[in-house]
Amino acid sequence: MKQLILLTFLVLPFHLFSQKKPNVILIMMDDLGYGDLGVYGASQYQTPNLDKMAKEGVRFTHFLSAQAVCSASRAGLLTGCYPNRIGIAGALFPNSKVGINAEEETIAELLKANGYRTGIFGKWHLGDRKEFLPLQHGFDEYVGIPYSNDMWPVHYDGTRPENNSKKIHPELPIIRGNEAASYIKTLDDQAQITQLLTKESIQFIEKNKDKPFFLYFPNPMPHVPINASAAFKGKSKLGLYGDVMMEMDWSVGQILQTLKRLKLDENTIVIFTSDNGPWQNFGNHAGSTGGLREAKGTSFEGGQRVPFIVQWKGHIPEGQVQSGLASNIDVLPTLCAITKSPLPKKKIDGVNIQALIQGDTEAEPRKIFYYYYRTNNLEAVRQGTWKLVFAHPGRTHEGFLPGQDGFPGPLREDFPFKQALYDLRRDPGERYDMSEKYPEKLAELQALGNQARAEIGDDLLKIKGAENRTVGQAINP
Repeated sequence: MKQLILLTFLVLPFHLFSQKKPNVILIMMDDLGYGDLGVYGASQYQTPNLDKMAKEGVRFTHFLSAQAVCSASRAGLLTGCYPNRIGIAGALFPNSKVGINAEEETIAELLKANGYRTGIFGKWHLGDRKEFLPLQHGFDEYVGIPYSNDMWPVHYDGTRPENNSKKIHPELPIIRGNEAASYIKTLDDQAQITQLLTKESIQFIEKNKDKPFFLYFPNPMPHVPINASAAFKGKSKLGLYGDVMMEMDWSVGQILQTLKRLKLDENTIVIFTSDNGPWQNFGNHAGSTGGLREAKGTSFEGGQRVPFIVQWKGHIPEGQVQSGLASNIDVLPTLCAITKSPLPKKKIDGVNIQALIQGDTEAEPRKIFYYYYRTNNLEAVRQGTWKLVFAHPGRTHEGFLPGQDGFPGPLREDFPFKQALYDLRRDPGERYDMSEKYPEKLAELQALGNQARAEIGDDLLKIKGAENRTVGQAINP
């Protein structure tokens, strides 16, 4: 009998014994809206793989991006900090003289120190100079674009006219490691992005199946300019945006199938989310907020509330819908807790939301969230379902017809929003100011805002924070 048991152990795959730490796959889309998945109410196209992922795991209904814009949101995700705490604001442009500071510890660095192999396949957007690129911030492998896919010398219609305002940008590189390996020069090239990054991600999983790995897949789609490969073009009833979403869902399905084929699905946490809400003034080339107010570039819910789905087979209850408050700055401390990796040495703003992921409906790890935008404007604060929007100049899409077929429509960047208190349980559209009915709640949230201002500042009131840190500076600007 002892010989039989020994023989059984010898013939089992090595990775079943060697791999105790869970693998982590973090998929983040670009400008995908709260209402863009079937399980969140999308129509005219299907997202069966993500719907199944939600059915077999948990989906959140009050999950917020760190800020409603590219670089800032990614900084928050990877460092667990409000991006303004670490000096990252807005969307960094090509040849930026600033980027992520080497002293900030990313998810990749923390997991790598704990024995993980780390790879990123997709959009980075935390600085495109070598010192800011992923290999210098904890990643072993990198294939992708260094900033947004619209930062290229090509007009909205795919041409390169002399009066093209985008010609100030360099060619859009696909970087492999630290060097440009090729360039995206046409809309047809844009159509191949999801296919390429999916293939690279699967190869990374296959190479590292016998050791713990962290795979970060920040897909540049559906940020404009959007396009889909020939296999998906014309497949949806919604047009090109629907085609792109169906290809995105296919990509997630390929990742999940790979895990199942390699028998890694029960030892891998898979997370799906978006960096911010949809770029709504691009009309039929933009996503849906699911009826939430405003969109990308605003501190209203349409700008910052995004899908968040977690699957970890055999470890979390299936089919959960979690209404607890959470943010992408909470991903780092949560993954550190699950993987038993060290937390950053410097202060972070994220909290461990593992209890929410594992089905505890009474847990409330995050009680407060601060909505910062632009360089360091405190535009709103949230406590539970209560949200106080402070008076501020901001972007609005209301009153403007959106663009069509890849061209943007107009919007206003300096609308004078007045202070207002909203109860998001009854008013998710943020339309009815409850300040007069709930003066105690108004005072409570105002006090919370003052706490944030003292710590990390508020440009709107010309207050400098006591705990802001320095953004990374280029070595040779």
